[in-house]
Amino acid sequence: MSGIFSLRAWEKVWLYRGTFLLGLFNTVRTAVFAILLALALGILFGLMATSGKRALRAVSRVYVELIQNTPVLLQTCFLYYALAFSGHSIGIITTGILALGIYTGAYMAEVVRAGIEAVPKGQFEAAQSQGFSYLEKMYYIILPQSIKIMLPPMVNQVVNLIKNTSCLYIIGGADLISLTYSFVTGENTGGAYAPAYLISGLLFFVICFPLSKTASSWETALKRREQRQVFARKNAGGKEAMADE
Repeated sequence: MSGIFSLRAWEKVWLYRGTFLLGLFNTVRTAVFAILLALALGILFGLMATSGKRALRAVSRVYVELIQNTPVLLQTCFLYYALAFSGHSIGIITTGILALGIYTGAYMAEVVRAGIEAVPKGQFEAAQSQGFSYLEKMYYIILPQSIKIMLPPMVNQVVNLIKNTSCLYIIGGADLISLTYSFVTGENTGGAYAPAYLISGLLFFVICFPLSKTASSWETALKRREQRQVFARKNAGGKEAMADE
């Protein structure tokens, strides 16, 4: 009955379609809140990494290196079981939001740092000469220029976060992968392995593919814009040289 061409298996998947929709809802809900947390942490630690204070840069570096160099699966298990054994269990979905948000936040911080550092130093000096504070300089001058650089890799990180929600399976989560596994191994619903996992994969694809295409389109548009700007500057320089002659 587990074959992909089994009509009976597909009928069972359709009959229990609510299981997959619930899993999709929980996956999207977890991802949305985790993305918000990741963005907040990414902006915070990205700004710390580009600040003029060594202590803030050190704290940001420790966070990024520690999180990026340990598996998200390990972080999820540690957070869930550490809180559970300490008597402060917060639930599987909330654990997933925190674990994925903290993990992705480290990568977002690097994206923010790279975007800020890509802005020409002259912009920093100009803002400094006008008496802007660090936060004012970032808000009014630097971040508006760097956002176009940060958006494509940020979207890629969002896609990775959505796929990483499958890590909740290890702590008995209610996400799409977890409920799919429960479905194919259930006493009354088990057996339809191929159709169930195919549907699960398609649901992930429906969410992630448009985001991936959006990131690719933004990146291509950014490169074309930069090429046009370089070409315009070269033409302007050539015209000025001809005028001087």
